[in-house]
Amino acid sequence: MTAAASGVAVALALTACAGGSSDDEAQGAGTSGDQEDITIAIHNGWDEGIAVSYLWANLLESEGYSVELEMADPGPVYTGIAGGQFDVNFDMWLPITHEDYLEKYGDDMEQLGSWYDDAKLTIAVNEDSSITSLSELGDAAEAFDNRLVGIEPGAGLTRITKESVIPTYGLEGMEFIESSTPAMLAELTGAVDAERDVVVTLWRPHWAYDAYPIRDLEDPELALGEAERIEMVGRTGFGEDFPQLAGWLAEFTLTDEQLFSLENIMFNENQGEDNEASVEQWLEENQEFFESIKDAAGEA
Repeated sequence: MTAAASGVAVALALTACAGGSSDDEAQGAGTSGDQEDITIAIHNGWDEGIAVSYLWANLLESEGYSVELEMADPGPVYTGIAGGQFDVNFDMWLPITHEDYLEKYGDDMEQLGSWYDDAKLTIAVNEDSSITSLSELGDAAEAFDNRLVGIEPGAGLTRITKESVIPTYGLEGMEFIESSTPAMLAELTGAVDAERDVVVTLWRPHWAYDAYPIRDLEDPELALGEAERIEMVGRTGFGEDFPQLAGWLAEFTLTDEQLFSLENIMFNENQGEDNEASVEQWLEENQEFFESIKDAAGEA
């Protein structure tokens, strides 16, 4: 999840598999009973959803589907799913973050399963820090220059840090810096390079866990809340219109290592500038990924 998600919907039309215009080449959508055209809705700025959506766009194109990616804020995404304008979204955080949307639109959606079950807000430190828990941070504040580095002022993580984490763990003596996600990551990069202690607000999943030697501080009071799962939701009739794809999605999961490495390639190494090539690079390193899904679904 990225802190600030804004902007109007942007449609990114992806062509079907290159040169694959014959029935023989369109092996998936052409022979499975699935509809050929599919629109994936993505939350604007939510990195894990962007990464997984581009991953599935690649996999589906290779099977003969015609895929369109549509980016919007969460509200319009779920309105569009419920209204049938979009087919599927990969990034519904439950039971907390998107609970209101599920309550409002759930009767007009199909829940397609969870692909990640350790999504959570975190406070992270450099791996070689001497502390392991938020309960120790106040006493160790000087080692971190009395600074807790945050992200955007309007982010939910920022609000929860101010309203819950700081008072719960007595961190009022630390300066809480509200900046931006890029500024926080720049601060993290500088501290790691200089081998100095740093403490930042973060969340899982995020590519920073693959790119930097960092770890989460324990949260014994659950001031940041418990872990959530990331689910997939489709429009009403999704399972009927895409029976083969629904079977694949039921078997789809990503480990921390898989997800963080995909995000690191896409948003750190390639800076979000060529998501299709980032997916190709990741799939080269994970060549059995899709076959294992099809095997589990009994369709390989």
